[in-house]
Amino acid sequence: MAGTNKPQSLDQLLKQYMKRMPQRSEMKRGMVLHFWPEIVGNRVARATKDLYFDNDRLICVVQSEAWRHELHMNRYSIMKQLNGKVGEGVVKEIVVRS
Repeated sequence: MAGTNKPQSLDQLLKQYMKRMPQRSEMKRGMVLHFWPEIVGNRVARATKDLYFDNDRLICVVQSEAWRHELHMNRYSIMKQLNGKVGEGVVKEIVVRS
């Protein structure tokens, strides 16, 4: 055969594209925000009033002290799941405020 290129999966092609993309970190942060409801569940997502990045810190503002306490206690698990979902350590810390 003339070409030696083997077919690649879409997953492999997307990973290669992401490595070369200059806005990669911004895109990864957007992906983290997108996956928030899936990772924390609908109840917590509805209780989240604001969610944004401050450098590599994910700031989460919730409706009440009870939700703040709940998320604060689970922030490391949530961070691990979010980073696992986007494929790298985008979130270095989660700060929960009420």
